[in-house]
Amino acid sequence: MNIWIAIAVTAAGCYLVKLAGLLVPAGVLERPLVQRLAALLPVALLAALTAQQTFAAGQSLTLDARVAGVAAAGVALLCRAPFLLVVAAAVLVTAGVRALGG
Repeated sequence: MNIWIAIAVTAAGCYLVKLAGLLVPAGVLERPLVQRLAALLPVALLAALTAQQTFAAGQSLTLDARVAGVAAAGVALLCRAPFLLVVAAAVLVTAGVRALGG
């Protein structure tokens, strides 16, 4: 029964967060600081998710082929490569390191 309580609390929390967003006055949302933060927040969340999925395995730090793939993607981004080339570089380097490492 605890799982259903967790689901209900999560659903209520999501609804309240959405309601709070709708209740914010328009004047607050038009401030430059709020607009900058709103533009940068998805990037920060995506970076945090990528780091967590790349470097964590449960409760421990893991350094494996995924790290090399992310590094290759970072190098491709620094070279201003197109997005598909960035993804391809990450995939190829990760697969290559896994093939060499076993």
